Amino acid sequence: MSIKDSILAAALAAVLPFTSAAYANPETEPESAAVSEEVTESDDSAQYISPEEFVASLEFKSGRVVLGSNLATLNLPDSLVFLDGENAQRLLVDGWGNPPDDVPPLGMILPAGVSPLADESWGVTVEYEDSGYVSDEDAADIDYGDMLKDMQADMREANTWREENGYEAVQLVGWAAEPHYDAEGKKLYWAKELKFGDSEANTLNYNIRVLGRKGVLVLNFVANMDQLAEIEASVPAVLAATEFNPGQRYAEFDPDLDTVAAYGLGALVAGKVAAKTGLLALLLVLLKKFWFIPVVLGGWLFKRIGLRKKEAPVEEVSAPVAATAESKPEVPVQTPAQTVMDLNKPDDADKR
Repeated sequence: MSIKDSILAAALAAVLPFTSAAYANPETEPESAAVSEEVTESDDSAQYISPEEFVASLEFKSGRVVLGSNLATLNLPDSLVFLDGENAQRLLVDGWGNPPDDVPPLGMILPAGVSPLADESWGVTVEYEDSGYVSDEDAADIDYGDMLKDMQADMREANTWREENGYEAVQLVGWAAEPHYDAEGKKLYWAKELKFGDSEANTLNYNIRVLGRKGVLVLNFVANMDQLAEIEASVPAVLAATEFNPGQRYAEFDPDLDTVAAYGLGALVAGKVAAKTGLLALLLVLLKKFWFIPVVLGGWLFKRIGLRKKEAPVEEVSAPVAATAESKPEVPVQTPAQTVMDLNKPDDADKR
């Protein structure tokens, strides 16, 4: 069964209990049916919009865009446009079918002249981690070949736990683009190729980190693996467009005033690969869209569909399992990651 078929099946399963309840009492069937029909007609006009209407409702910006409270600036070329945090969240969740996030991104960069619902579309989410000043002193000493082997080994070890707890295994195939650090611009970028379960299509996880005085701008491409060449061609424009504002720049770091992050460049790349975390089993992990959801945007039906396979595993691991005399000591269970970006965030162990 395909991902889309699974999602449609989940939607049907979510609706069937309500359909059954409407006909549970034969005596009230005509009245209930009439009320249901009236509500449906009303809901159709109030809740459903077409893909074209959805795209038209997004507020695209161009040119110079200030991020946050004068944190950084995007100087976008004509080839790129921007959505603010609210509109970016709408596209990620309601247009592309990703799980909702409690904290929306600062915004999202997209190619100009391309519908975000078209197959050839892609996007770059923009976030900020207030992690402190990340030293780049280890830049020249990192062996990314050895790092990849360690990350793959950690992923294989973590997959044992994932499969035992109902999550799909995640294979780190390799670098889609080996990490590169621009020492002058203080920008780090790399890409990983991931395989989820038995999925035929691999996932592209392309990342950019821009170092600042007090934290890091986190830019993640949302695209398919077969778009790698196009994404790599767009990376220079995204890199050139992104700069911290005066007062927030890396060179302005003051050791007497500012906090130093407890990890370096290597941890930004390695991320949280060995943590016992669980991604959504249906690949709703900040990926490129599978379909457009023409219902109330952010409504209950999407949440039931998007999170349906996560519910059971979460309940199983949310509380510590009682240890038996023969069992190994308990390992604290971390909150399951909901997006691929969570895998890129430095683990607690990296911060010590």
